[in-house]
Amino acid sequence: MKHLALLAFTTGLLAMQSLQAAEVVAEREENAVGTGFGGLTGLMVGAAAGGPVGAVVGAAVGGWSGAQVQRASGQSGTAYRVRDEAGEERWVRSPQQRFERGQQVDLRQGRLYSH
Repeated sequence: MKHLALLAFTTGLLAMQSLQAAEVVAEREENAVGTGFGGLTGLMVGAAAGGPVGAVVGAAVGGWSGAQVQRASGQSGTAYRVRDEAGEERWVRSPQQRFERGQQVDLRQGRLYSH
């Protein structure tokens, strides 16, 4: 019986942490997918062409190029800076939904939802 009470208490604590009220503070364009793909491709091509120095240069150029290609193709995502109830701020990606600065949102497991 003690184990059941402990399990219920722990589940309750986890459920409380998974949902937080937050406010959207800022918005920015997000191109992490293009940067990562381009950086990895540049790293491999640069390493094959120029060894360790080529790998570093290739990764930098490839990352920048990948972000530019993602932006030019219209596939950029959106990231929002949100402030939670404790006053902590963090960037959260939201590829599917759009929010306005000052809007109240729910933060559940790293995703934003309308309040």
